[in-house]
Amino acid sequence: MITLHHCVSARSFRPLWMLEELGLPYTLRMLPFPPRALAREFLADNPLGTVPLLVDGDTRMTESAAICQYLAARHSPGQLDVPLADPAHGAYLNWLHMGEATLTFPQTLVLRYTHFEPEARKQPQVAEDYSRWFLARLKAMDAALQPQQQEFLCAGRFTAADVSVHYALMLAKHLGLATQFPDAVRRYHQRLEQRPAFQRALQAQHQAALDQGIPTTPAPDMRPGQ
Repeated sequence: MITLHHCVSARSFRPLWMLEELGLPYTLRMLPFPPRALAREFLADNPLGTVPLLVDGDTRMTESAAICQYLAARHSPGQLDVPLADPAHGAYLNWLHMGEATLTFPQTLVLRYTHFEPEARKQPQVAEDYSRWFLARLKAMDAALQPQQQEFLCAGRFTAADVSVHYALMLAKHLGLATQFPDAVRRYHQRLEQRPAFQRALQAQHQAALDQGIPTTPAPDMRPGQ
């Protein structure tokens, strides 16, 4: 049985959505944010005190995009992954890791300097600069989705890369940046939110939080996991 350690709407939402897409049995362990401070016992499982932590037998993983790649390759070959022999394999890996490294990263700086830091250390100019930085990187998505109104980013079908990238859009929506999405990106974002597995993942985290006595909504700033 796979176990996923998760905070509401954190980066660990990526593997949660993947598990629902794949229909795999799993145990969802909800943690208060930040777990390294509010769930000190979790440090015995993950010394960094961060989410996600996915345990699948002897496999233990803490990077959300890597977990998506692992689940797709191990549990859905030819479905949510793109095999090495497929010409779209390179594009698949590029989008999969762009979702975290290029699109989520700048938003963590926006969050830090608008919410995390004490008032005296908040930096509105940093937040504005990195918001623009994030929005500029959406040009690549817009270009990929434009030809013949592509529904997905690569391989002509839904893959783990879409899960990775969509989380960055999910976070941007909370930060009030969705109104500045290019039209193709906005439609893509709305379309993926309607996927049954996405909706099941939202419900799963909500119900698990209720059952385990964890607040069912993230902090006001929607901290994306640490």
